[in-house]
Amino acid sequence: MKKLNVAIIGQGRSGRDIHGNFFKSEDNTKYNVVAVVDELEARRNRAKEEFPNATIHASYTELFGRDDIDLVVNSTFSQQHAEISIDLLNHGFNVVCEKPMAKTYEDGCRMVNAAEKNGKMLNIFQQSRFAPFFVKIKEILASGILGEVIDVQSNYGGFSRRWDWQTSLDHAAGNVRNTGPHPLDHALDLFGFCDDISVFSKIACYNEFGDAEDYVKIILTAPGKHLSEITISSYNGYGQPTYVISCKNGCLKANANEIEIKYFDPKTAPEHKHTVTPLEKEDGTPAYCSETLDWKTETIPVEGTAFNKGSLEYYNMIYDYLVNGKEMVITPYQVLKQLKIIDLIHAQNPLTIKPELRK
Repeated sequence: MKKLNVAIIGQGRSGRDIHGNFFKSEDNTKYNVVAVVDELEARRNRAKEEFPNATIHASYTELFGRDDIDLVVNSTFSQQHAEISIDLLNHGFNVVCEKPMAKTYEDGCRMVNAAEKNGKMLNIFQQSRFAPFFVKIKEILASGILGEVIDVQSNYGGFSRRWDWQTSLDHAAGNVRNTGPHPLDHALDLFGFCDDISVFSKIACYNEFGDAEDYVKIILTAPGKHLSEITISSYNGYGQPTYVISCKNGCLKANANEIEIKYFDPKTAPEHKHTVTPLEKEDGTPAYCSETLDWKTETIPVEGTAFNKGSLEYYNMIYDYLVNGKEMVITPYQVLKQLKIIDLIHAQNPLTIKPELRK
């Protein structure tokens, strides 16, 4: 099997702990890491030990001119994603860029234009599309046993106080751009990536250490579609299902490890006719409108996460595109729709950069 040579830019939580760990894992049979880049000397020294067959660099520009690199993974700071990805594309590299794709829709369009102009691949690491629990949710909904989807609620977060760069507006940080790409990608996928999406949002920063939002509420809908409600809160210390989905014939709740469904078969349900006549019991006293349904329940265990199984499926997709010419399930055009929504969310909720936190 042909292997692709990869360069990783950044050795932080994403570049090392997600991408790097995948490429070093037994699941990876299709990629070789041949170059690693990081501005920090300590991280470069560690990379020498962890990737002994790779060249180590302080700047990504040191990769320019090499013809032995099939793919570059851009795991830099969020505010650098667009400019570095465009520079890489202009120098003839295929690029996988970490989320968020870019700070703005306009920047995302510039990235796509650079890929098209240079005839190179650009993709965004939305590996949560392949998270096993979400794949199973889509299978259940597509089966029709729950009926028409009415309402989708997703909850991300917990109780946490942060003081790192992910709390800084000037680093394109905050819960919308940091965590938001995962539930937003799921929501758009369940909408079929349609247009004309209406957006209501509330974001706020309660974090005394930073100025980027740490509370997010997003409500989405579109003509003929269900309602989708996304909560990303750093102030909810209670464990909640990641998803609760209400449908015409049942409901679903799910987290990364388990899915529960409860539903009935409308063909075997009691028949009723609409009436405005007051309902009565046999003794003539008032009755409440109620019935007994034959509920069926199932608990479905889920194996794998977005970070192992999801990463594997994502990089299989990239490999199949670059080597076999197979169409990609995740495209930058889909992620551009996400950036439009993120732009609108921030326009609806303008936040102010704290002067003392300006870089």
